[in-house]
Amino acid sequence: MNKCWLYFVLLFAIVSCGERLDVSSPNGDLCLQFSLSDAGEPTYRLSKGGAAVLAESRMGLVTSEVDLSSGFALLSTEHSRYDETWETVWGEERFIRDHHNQLLVHLQHSSGQRMDIAFRLFDDGFAFRYVLVGSADSLVVMQEATEYRFVEDPQVWSIPWRTEYYEALWTKDFQNKEQRAKSKDLQPPSLNSSLDQAIWTMDTVCSPITLEWGDGKYGFLHEAALIDYPAQNFFVQDGAFRTYLTPWSNGVAAYLPAGTFSTPWRMLILTDNLPDLVASRIMLNLNAPCAIENTDWIQPMKFIGIWWGMHLKTMTWWNGPIHGATTERMKQYIDFAAENGIQGVLAEGWNEGWQSWDGPDPSARFSFVTPYSDYDIDYLSEYARSKGVQIIMHHETGGEAGQYERGLDEAFAYMQRYGMHAVKTGYVAPTITTIDGKQPNRSQSGVRHYRKVVETAAKYQVAIDNHEPVMPTGWQRTYPNLMTQEGIRGQEWNAWATDGGSPAEHTTVLPFTRMLAGPADYTPGVFGFDNPVHPDTRVHATIANQLALFVVMYSPLQMACDLPEYYAQHPEAFAFIRRVPCDWERSVLLDGAIGDYVVMARQERGAEDWFIGAITDENAREVEIDLAFLPKGEWQATIYCDTPESHWRENPTAIQVIEKVVDNSDKLVISLAECGGGAVFLSKM
Repeated sequence: MNKCWLYFVLLFAIVSCGERLDVSSPNGDLCLQFSLSDAGEPTYRLSKGGAAVLAESRMGLVTSEVDLSSGFALLSTEHSRYDETWETVWGEERFIRDHHNQLLVHLQHSSGQRMDIAFRLFDDGFAFRYVLVGSADSLVVMQEATEYRFVEDPQVWSIPWRTEYYEALWTKDFQNKEQRAKSKDLQPPSLNSSLDQAIWTMDTVCSPITLEWGDGKYGFLHEAALIDYPAQNFFVQDGAFRTYLTPWSNGVAAYLPAGTFSTPWRMLILTDNLPDLVASRIMLNLNAPCAIENTDWIQPMKFIGIWWGMHLKTMTWWNGPIHGATTERMKQYIDFAAENGIQGVLAEGWNEGWQSWDGPDPSARFSFVTPYSDYDIDYLSEYARSKGVQIIMHHETGGEAGQYERGLDEAFAYMQRYGMHAVKTGYVAPTITTIDGKQPNRSQSGVRHYRKVVETAAKYQVAIDNHEPVMPTGWQRTYPNLMTQEGIRGQEWNAWATDGGSPAEHTTVLPFTRMLAGPADYTPGVFGFDNPVHPDTRVHATIANQLALFVVMYSPLQMACDLPEYYAQHPEAFAFIRRVPCDWERSVLLDGAIGDYVVMARQERGAEDWFIGAITDENAREVEIDLAFLPKGEWQATIYCDTPESHWRENPTAIQVIEKVVDNSDKLVISLAECGGGAVFLSKM
């Protein structure tokens, strides 16, 4: 007998109908048991290695028409196995194996409503979702009964659920008092129910959350394939993690159409170490295969842009004396990109309407087909094409999702006319974290909007860099033109944040929290560290740290954020940014500890070359990098690292470049300064 059989032998003895109500992972390590209580409540348990991980945990949906968390009878079950390897269009690795076992439970509610629950067990975690089968009428979901009752309480890395656009510092304190106080400045969309009242006052956090146990085990609790449904959040009540769905402004969680409807997958990754946590691809495997037939136009690329100057207050988005996106400046940026092998240039503030956003005329509205008079889009698009550089379009909506949707076809056709295949979208609204003035951007309303934008963009061969998004859930597998998103406290906070900028530990937390949800447009690459506008706010990093972020922080659209003149002042360091790709064959976490340090290695897609990024928090440290992952042979290692004089505040630009020949029996030892880093380029000799 295997461990799973031993764990569930009692269950088999009491199931009179003969239906198997258990499923194990392909390697037999994870075992899940489904059951119905006497009241017909669906529940599940989970064990790992024979030890219980989740005690009996409730499931189900609560609708305004019927309570689908109890009153069920078991009809039948189905078991299936799946094992396939598929190729990504772009990603942290080229080939991904989808290997899982599935249990499909068919239930009949006393009201007559059919509901299936699908469980999938992978070697490194599990997922489940609800399928409402053949509903005669539409349903109004108020909340879920989904819970996770951990046998051993984990430590939780999280951000508060009311965080503005998910842009907060992740902490291990589930009751982060300071951030809770700030987030309470945001007004609730609805307090129409007792649950809404409770959620507003208790410690509720966004999905995802990263779980850490004292014995070196880790978990990642999130959702996958979020489509036409609200984003989930978590709160702890009666010893269990419970799900809270982001509501519409009227308190409704979701409006479901008649017929068959599948909710997003509820997903839990469970690993015995950090490298396996980072390597898990469960979320992508739970999404549908690519729906775009021809993906040749979807190209990962590095880009620079007219952007950082606005945050430093040396430029404006709107037309005026120090307007950023002028024809002359854009031409200079295109020239710099072409000379340095940078594939794209972003121009924010190119179009009419910015006076409404942060300028002198609040009555103005954005136009996505009308450039400012000092931005010659006809000349610039042709000039960029002649230089082999793409112009990345920018659409700031100010949160006016409805207006944007009405003009989507016109806006994307305009891009298509000029041969532009990527756009950065934004939703910074006067009413924080809402679209159209009232709906939370992570409610069903927001999820529907972002999906419409991505699907419409695909028709015009346009890739999306979505800012102020809903949290990623792997949907980029189905629509790989959704290339990257924000949903992160990014580099711009280091220009104007009133708290002095993000602490160095922030980037050592993100790879194990937000970055596990999908690519993030963090915008690394600051070389100019002075901040005359906000002298007490700055980047807590050395220049070597900023180089390493191009490997540590994954995005297939990767922006080198600083002004070209600063890159020109440091050509030796900039050489690494010129060379590092943003599309990978393989990715391996070599070493790290959440909130302390990260050492990441990635192999360039379709090539032999490898790149390593190492960063640390406020503590200087020495990292030993085992090169055993390299194939046999000699490799030329070019190492960009801190010097003994490097210091994030006193001497951030001090850097040394060391070249040496290594092989896979060697270990590289790199000394990281406070808030420092190291970047390595390994080329096969």
